[in-house]
Amino acid sequence: MIGATGCEMVTTQLTVDNSAVQAHLGMMQDVIRRMSDNSRSCKLWCVTLVAAALVLAASVGNGIYPLLALVPIIALGFLDVYYLSLEQRFRNSYNEFVWKLHDGSLDQTEVFVIKPSNGTMRHLWKSTRSASVWPFYPALAIVIVAVAWFT
Repeated sequence: MIGATGCEMVTTQLTVDNSAVQAHLGMMQDVIRRMSDNSRSCKLWCVTLVAAALVLAASVGNGIYPLLALVPIIALGFLDVYYLSLEQRFRNSYNEFVWKLHDGSLDQTEVFVIKPSNGTMRHLWKSTRSASVWPFYPALAIVIVAVAWFT
């Protein structure tokens, strides 16, 4: 096959043993791990900020101050959903890459591109219903509202 530059392009079948394929899969796994770590960090920061707001509210004694803790719950909840959505999209991309690799339909140019799969809104909505998001953030919000109500 002759390329656009007039040089002959060599097409080889990519295999699992190929170093470029291994590097690509390793980078994809690192990105997925980073998104998972970011999601975990959102929860840790949320608990920390909510606890700090409750301590502040207890020291002041005003019932309205616990409601300030709703701000980090909402903000970090949205950020957590975004990270979970990205993680799922990168997992889908990883799986598509592996399927194409085993099918023999993998294009060599795909080895040099790391990007999430399509479907942003669908994955965002799915992530809001995730078992790691749905019980966590609403439960914190209920605790905050209860503390504000009873103080």
